[in-house]
Amino acid sequence: MDVPHTRNFCIIAHIDHGKSSLADRILLATGAITEREFQNQLLDSMDLERERGITIKASAVSVRYRLDGEDYGFNLIDTPGHVDVSYEVSRSLAAAEGAFLGVVAVDGVAAQTLANLYLALEGDLEVVPVINKIDLPNARPLEVAEELSGLGLDTEGLILTSAKTGQGVDAMLEAAVRRFPPPTGDVAAPLRALIFDSEFNDYRGVVTYLRVVDGQVAARDRVRLLGTGRTYEVDEVGIFTPAMRRVEVLPTGSVGYAICNIKSVTEVRVGDTLAPAEAGPAVRPLPGYVQPKPMVYCGLYPTTNAEFPALRAALEKLRLNDASFTFAPETSDALGFGFRCGFLGLLHMEVVQERLEREAGVDVCQTAPNVTYQVLLHGGELREVDSPSKVPEGGEAEEIREPVVRLSVICPADCIGAIMKLDEERRGRYRSTEYLSPRRVILTYDLPLSEIVYDYYDKMKSLTRGYGTMDYHLEGYRAADLVRLNILVGGQAVDALSVIAHRDSAYHVGKRLIARLKKEIPRHLFEVPLQAAIGGRVIARETIKPLRKNVTAKCYGGDVSRKRKLLEKQKEGKRRMKHVGNVEIPQEAFMAVLTER
Repeated sequence: MDVPHTRNFCIIAHIDHGKSSLADRILLATGAITEREFQNQLLDSMDLERERGITIKASAVSVRYRLDGEDYGFNLIDTPGHVDVSYEVSRSLAAAEGAFLGVVAVDGVAAQTLANLYLALEGDLEVVPVINKIDLPNARPLEVAEELSGLGLDTEGLILTSAKTGQGVDAMLEAAVRRFPPPTGDVAAPLRALIFDSEFNDYRGVVTYLRVVDGQVAARDRVRLLGTGRTYEVDEVGIFTPAMRRVEVLPTGSVGYAICNIKSVTEVRVGDTLAPAEAGPAVRPLPGYVQPKPMVYCGLYPTTNAEFPALRAALEKLRLNDASFTFAPETSDALGFGFRCGFLGLLHMEVVQERLEREAGVDVCQTAPNVTYQVLLHGGELREVDSPSKVPEGGEAEEIREPVVRLSVICPADCIGAIMKLDEERRGRYRSTEYLSPRRVILTYDLPLSEIVYDYYDKMKSLTRGYGTMDYHLEGYRAADLVRLNILVGGQAVDALSVIAHRDSAYHVGKRLIARLKKEIPRHLFEVPLQAAIGGRVIARETIKPLRKNVTAKCYGGDVSRKRKLLEKQKEGKRRMKHVGNVEIPQEAFMAVLTER
C-alpha cells in the first residue's frame, strides 16, 4: 500500500474500557476475520491475558479498508491500559500517527485516560475521542462528552460506539481515513525502521516488530542495527493479519515484522534502528524510547539449584520483548543463587512470575518486593539500593531518600473525605483538587511509592465503592526517617526477610511480621526465637515453642527424682540442639512479609 493510503493508529484507554473489544470489531468489519473466527480478545495471544481479561502486551495487525472507491491499508495497534504496563503504550504511540481515545459511557474520564491522552499529545498524534459501551442501560454519553470537552478535546466529531453490538465501528474506520494523517517518510531514502517490540521463536530466532519510517526492507537485504553495529541478512519480512503473513517487501510507513537470523536474545534492543548494512554516517538513528526505570524489586530464586541455568535462560527471553524488566545475579544466605529483578509495579511482577512458570516451566521462589531507595553517605556519596539488605547500618548513612510519586485519584465527589484520610495516613502531601463535573473530582497528592505498591489500590477501590481510578508517575526522591528492619530467625538475620520501614511505624510492622512468621514456620525440636531488630536493638519478639516428647511416659510410681532426671536430660539435649540445629523457612514465610505490609 502506498504512503498516502496508509494509516497507522492505536486505541488507548483506561483499563477495562473496551480497547481489545473495539479492535476485535474492527477486524470483523474490515473482513480480516469472519464471523466464525470472531472471539473476544482476539489479539491477546497469551493465556494469561485471557484469564485476567486484560491486555499485557501490545499487538499489531494490518487490515484493508475500502472507502469512496479507494483502498486503504490500516495498521492497528491494540495497547494495554494498566498503569504498570504503560510503557507498552508509549512504544505503540511511537509507531502511529493517530489514536482513538476510548472512554466508557458509564465511568467517564478515568485516571489512565488522562495519562494516555498526555502521552499521545506529547507524541504529536491526532486524537479522536470515542465513547464506548453506549448500549449499557445506565450510560450517560452527554455527561461524558462534557468531561472530554473539559480536557480540551474537540467533541464535534465524537464517535459513539458499542463494542458488544458493533455500533459505531464503521464511523471509526471512516474517521481513521479522514482524520488521521498518512505516515511521513521518504520513500527514496535509505532504510530506517524503528524496532518497537520483539519476541523469541525457538526455531527461527528473534522476530523483530518494525515500523518502517524511510525506505523499504525486503528479504535477502543486508541490514545493520545502528545501536549495536551488528549486520545481518533478512530472511523474511511480513505483516500481521492477525496471523504472521509473509510479504515480499515492507514499504515506507508500514508496520510488520522481520526475521534476520538473530540467534541471541541479547543482540536486539527495543528502540534500536534498522538500517542498510552499508549505511554511512548520513543515516542517523531514529529517536528511541526513554529507558523505563524499574520501581519495584524482588528476588527470584529457583526452588532447586539445578534449575538455575533454566531460570537464567527464561529471564533472558522475557527481557527480549519487555524492555522495562531488568535482572542481575545475586546470592542469599537463605535461598542460595538467584536474581534481583526490577519491575514497573506489582502487576508487572506477577505477570513475569506467571510467565516464567507457564512458558518456561521453572518453579521460582519469590522474596518480598520493595522499592528503590537512595542512601546519602557521610562522605557525600549517593548510593542507590534496590534491596533492604544493601542499606548500610552502623551510622554510615547520613540520610535515606525514598521515591515519591504524584498520585491522581478520580473519584465521586462524596468520597473526597475518605480518600484524603487514606492519603494522609500514607504520609501523603496534598497538592490540588479539580472538578471534572459536579459529581466527579480529581485529587492530587504526593505519596511515597512504598505506600502505594502494596494495597493502596484495593483500599481506594473499597472506599470509592469501585468507582475510583488512579494513576501515578515518579516525581523524585525525598529524605525521610527510614530504618532497616532486620528479621532474625533463631538469632540469625535472614536477608530475604528484611524490610525498610518508617521509624514511626517500624514497631508495628516488625510485630506483625514476626507474628505472621510464627504461624508460617513449623515447630522444630528446639525453641526458635523470632526477632525484629533495628541495628543491634530488638524491638519485637515471638518464640516458637519446641516439639516435646513425653519422656516420662514409662515412669509410673517411684521416686519423683527419676522423672526430674529424665526431664533435665531432655532439656540439656534441646539446649545443645538449639546451637547446631537449622531452622527450615518455607516459601509461605517469605510471602507473609508481603501480605503483612
